[in-house]
Amino acid sequence: MNPFKPPADPPPQAGQPAGVRVQTPNLKPYATYFLIGVTVFIYLLQVLSQRFLGQDYPELLGVKAGSLIRAGQLWRLVTPLFLHASVLHIGFNMYALWVFGRGMESRFGRLRFLALYFLAGFAGNVLSFVLTPEPSLGASTAVFGLLAAEGVFLYQNRELLHGQAGRAITNLVYMAGINLLIGFSVRGVDNWGHIGGMLGGLLFAWFGAPYWKVEGFFPDLQVVDERKGNGLLAGCLAVLLMFIPIASLGWLWPVK
Repeated sequence: MNPFKPPADPPPQAGQPAGVRVQTPNLKPYATYFLIGVTVFIYLLQVLSQRFLGQDYPELLGVKAGSLIRAGQLWRLVTPLFLHASVLHIGFNMYALWVFGRGMESRFGRLRFLALYFLAGFAGNVLSFVLTPEPSLGASTAVFGLLAAEGVFLYQNRELLHGQAGRAITNLVYMAGINLLIGFSVRGVDNWGHIGGMLGGLLFAWFGAPYWKVEGFFPDLQVVDERKGNGLLAGCLAVLLMFIPIASLGWLWPVK
């Protein structure tokens, strides 16, 4: 079962015909395609820079590097999302974004989805900045954040989604556990960044993910998001209020 497939319509209420369908959000995933397109474009710039200039200048300008962040280059807590080390690296991350992002963008809405993506990436790079001195790059911090946010969305809407939520959450836990285990067993993988991304996605979604309820009169039923008005702000504040103070530790006690 694909846990990132848009949730199935809830079963009909008592007294309603079995063919009743509840309308769920169906938004074209333009933000997901935009993120993939920009990331691939920047990777091509990396390849061309190495080939013709002898140096990967996009990586030099944007990789997560603790000493440069402490020197004031704060953009390096976000720009690693668009940088990758190999075709396999970007291929895995962009495939994951394509799989996870389309359904989540439809449910979260474009702006809230983009905020989740960037703040999860920011949180992952913050934790990496504080806990490891090695440079790092890649969109996996944000992808792990999407995974965690999907789990929170399923949990908070478990009554509406019925048994589907439990099965999907189990799949997500296995997926996260396997990838973290691989990360801890292979050199060069920034697992602290992955964990930070998961924490950022979890925090954002806990306070800002869509919280669905069914409204309307039979047979015109639809789900509405009770957090649509304030979910974006609440999710952003939750991540920033936690991870900005954590980032300050990178200046107070720089890791060697």
